[in-house]
Amino acid sequence: MSRVLVTGSTGYVGSRLVPVLLEAGHEVLAATRDEAALDDYPWGAQVEARRFDITDEDLVTQAVEGVDAVVYLVHSMASGEFVRKDREAAQRVARAAAAAGVGRVVYLSGLIPPGELSDHLRSRAEVEQVFLDAEVPATVLRAAMIVGSGSTSFELLRRLSDRLPITPVPSWMRRRLQPVSVEDVVTVLAAAIEGEPRNRAYDLGADEVLSYPDLLGRYAKVAGLRRWRPMVPGVPMWMVGRVSALLTGMPRGTVVALAESLSHDMVCGEDDVRRDLVPGHEFLDLDEAIARSLGTSGGTTRVGDVQAAAPTDPA
Repeated sequence: MSRVLVTGSTGYVGSRLVPVLLEAGHEVLAATRDEAALDDYPWGAQVEARRFDITDEDLVTQAVEGVDAVVYLVHSMASGEFVRKDREAAQRVARAAAAAGVGRVVYLSGLIPPGELSDHLRSRAEVEQVFLDAEVPATVLRAAMIVGSGSTSFELLRRLSDRLPITPVPSWMRRRLQPVSVEDVVTVLAAAIEGEPRNRAYDLGADEVLSYPDLLGRYAKVAGLRRWRPMVPGVPMWMVGRVSALLTGMPRGTVVALAESLSHDMVCGEDDVRRDLVPGHEFLDLDEAIARSLGTSGGTTRVGDVQAAAPTDPA
């Protein structure tokens, strides 16, 4: 059993990871700005609350005291100086973890393609490098699109598909990606707490690689929708993000950041995670992941299914 501090404990991934860690026998410390907010979660009474504000060095230092592992799920897609702020936040945690004698850090990052990166992806790359260069061993898990009800990227896909009978696809978006279910993400995060600490990054994706237009088609098929997806040349990236935000009602900065990522191939360069962290694990099939996210999987969705919507999911 380990004492595990989960930052972002009330976020989309964190709120699904906490009960898995508890079930595995770990003692979970939930980092939160508002301790009362934990009462909204079924596992709230089973964790120790730690006051946490990533901008407050003293609170960060106090939060990591006496823990064996820190799971770092802090991300930003805001506009402005978020790249610098995310880097500095990671540096605070890395320093505090080293001073407190923490045994490992586990960070959920994004797949980092070669070439020039958007601010969103550059921030992920900088944060993971902060942890990999730090004194405490860090396991970095790089995921592309996370499939699950409530996942920001999945909700963007869902809302666009559900609301637009005709979904124009910019020609520059004919890139390949390797989605992974939130169930598998949580499984691998939990596995990274076990065994000897590893100071390295792992690419994390399920079995299937497909293009973004094909992913739209797969969603429509599973959801029972008839959709036309014409390819449209010459559409600027900035326009796609802003129009998509308007159509979906999602935060513009977040949607613009996700749209910029779609100009890259987001495919795993290696699959060592299957050998090192989850040997023998079978990753969830894409159609099943979508169906369970929509609650249309023919009765296989179970109570507490991490793929399904939760009342505490971020809006």
